[in-house]
Amino acid sequence: MTHPIDTIVSRLEQRYGAPEWKPRQNPLNELIHCILSQHTSDANSFRAYRLMRERYPTWEAVADAPVEELAETIRSGGLANQKAPRIQAVLRAIKDARGDYSLDWLRDLPTPDARQFLLGLPGIGPKCAAIVLCFALGRPVIPVDTHVFRVSWRLGLIPKSLGEAKAHDALEAIIPEPLVYRFHVALIRHGRAVCKAQNPRCAQCPLQDLCAYRQATADGTSG
Repeated sequence: MTHPIDTIVSRLEQRYGAPEWKPRQNPLNELIHCILSQHTSDANSFRAYRLMRERYPTWEAVADAPVEELAETIRSGGLANQKAPRIQAVLRAIKDARGDYSLDWLRDLPTPDARQFLLGLPGIGPKCAAIVLCFALGRPVIPVDTHVFRVSWRLGLIPKSLGEAKAHDALEAIIPEPLVYRFHVALIRHGRAVCKAQNPRCAQCPLQDLCAYRQATADGTSG
């Protein structure tokens, strides 16, 4: 079954509105915030990030802080004992590679090279790398979170067995570059509002005729 990406994006934007890309933070801020956001809510990660920056005004101060003290500072973000040493390891790796605490130089690299550097940092996987590339650098790279992954496999764009990590490359291969950011935002909005993990509201979905999951459910064959 062929899924026209432009039709998917167009219908979802009619429902939720069209997003306008604008940089959220500089690349290093975005990366550290991404680490803090793992396995927690946006509210908790924003609070942890704010408290960290209030206590440590520079990235050098974060890197040099006693790890137990840093963990206590970001405790509200969850998994602090894992995230604190990871943040420090990432900062030290960047300093060792470039001589300072900055990722602004990634703007001058081709996307594959920038992605390769990010993936080489301690504990940084495809999602965090994609978030930096997309939201801080404006590259046509799609971060695949739980909503993007769920809606994509339900539509039949990718197999569910692929997993979130490998879904980044698979989706980027089929989504036209001008639509990557819009697709990402549209699927997150749709996943939160309608295509929920439990009890999806299929009757309210504008993509029913394109959705493999909906058709399988209607046929009684969905597993």
